Amino acid sequence: MTVEFRDVEAAAARIDGMAVRTPLLSFPALDARIGARVFVKPENLQRTGSFKFRGAYNRLAQLTEEEKRAGVVAWSSGNHAQGVAAAAKLIGAPAAIVMPADAPAIKVANTKAYGAEVVPYDRYTESREEIATRLAEERGATLVPSFDDEDIIAGQGTCGLEIAEQGKAAGVAFNAVLVCCGGGGLVAGSATAIKELSPDTDVYAVEPAGFDDHARSFVAGERVGNDPDARSICDALLAPKPGALTFPINQRLLAGGLVVTDDEARDAMRFAFSELKLVCEPGGAVALAALLTGKLEADAVAVVISGGNVDPGVFAEIISG
Repeated sequence: MTVEFRDVEAAAARIDGMAVRTPLLSFPALDARIGARVFVKPENLQRTGSFKFRGAYNRLAQLTEEEKRAGVVAWSSGNHAQGVAAAAKLIGAPAAIVMPADAPAIKVANTKAYGAEVVPYDRYTESREEIATRLAEERGATLVPSFDDEDIIAGQGTCGLEIAEQGKAAGVAFNAVLVCCGGGGLVAGSATAIKELSPDTDVYAVEPAGFDDHARSFVAGERVGNDPDARSICDALLAPKPGALTFPINQRLLAGGLVVTDDEARDAMRFAFSELKLVCEPGGAVALAALLTGKLEADAVAVVISGGNVDPGVFAEIISG
């Protein structure tokens, strides 16, 4: 099983009019800081505040009427939860989301506001996949994985499709595109589109230190997991290991993996707020952090800010530095 360019194109048609076609923005302050042409894809402006709505709606829009009545079950630290909850509300299906008990309060509240049932669990002692799978079986509901699903990957890939199309419209040939990476669905789908439309553009996964499983898996040549004791403020990117579907795609298409620290993510959040006037959550800022800290040099580069769902108190503490 894999995802091809035609799957991303089909997803783009399916989500048209539902998902936001987020802009590709340039900022003189960012260009000056990096010494290159830099374009930002602000998925924090996407419906539900992150890119996750793209894949969720692409998956749920294909449910049969019987499947809609039975509902959906998903697991998520918050962004996929909100994406699935919002998509389920739009199609009229009940949704239950398995979320960690320590998920950001704003993500839990927003998920409930879309009408979804939230089922809490301990991310360090319980398996969210097992809980969600059991719930789906008990209810006859459709399981909607957070990244390891062809329709989810194709839906997330519409972000990369837009980057390639918008870059072409602006007359820019990107040397590189940096994409935040947890389970790898966003970067896998985006790379599928970008490498089809712009083969010479290098695509990189960017991960937080301690959860750099893609970067280490690329070196090892196989999927390797993270230390169960690892911790990071980047709650959106804490997948235990690369996906069984996403990793082969990323191994084939990506130029590599970059890694940033929590402090570098915090600095990127401050820069985005003060200079770009954009609100990023920690995980949403890691691609920008990689660029700001010189982990990659390019003449023209696109950076994805993958989400902006951060608790107000946490955000205030970080930007006041």
